[in-house]
Amino acid sequence: MDQVKVIIMKFLVCLIAFWIGLDLFFDASISDIVSFAVTTTAITYIVADRILLPRIGKNNTLMAEFILAYLVVWIFGSILLNGYMQIAWGSVIAAGIITATEVFVHQYLLKHMPSKNKERTGRQQRRFRPGFRYATEFAEEQDPRNKNKEE
Repeated sequence: MDQVKVIIMKFLVCLIAFWIGLDLFFDASISDIVSFAVTTTAITYIVADRILLPRIGKNNTLMAEFILAYLVVWIFGSILLNGYMQIAWGSVIAAGIITATEVFVHQYLLKHMPSKNKERTGRQQRRFRPGFRYATEFAEEQDPRNKNKEE
């Protein structure tokens, strides 16, 4: 049930963002706005929220979601809409609004998302080290030429 709430929230956010970005500033039809909202909701939910968010975190997912929303409007807008400036500014405005509101959606998702880490044992959790942390050992170098001088 939580996932349905998230999809509805994302759809409403996309609907408002595309209404502002495409209809308020430019002349887009309601069918264009709804089709953009449905397409963007489906793509960003599957790619960003279900795949990227658990793997790369909130900030990187927000950047990916901005690019996804921008590309969806840019690609489908070049097919459906007439003006180049409408596509360019409409996609930037809508993607910015969607990204700004996705901060709250991601917080909700991370709080209510079932965590797979709880099911893992301690040994499996130790194997994965996020951030590429490498252990480094330091020691004094021994020069064989100076072996006699030290003794």
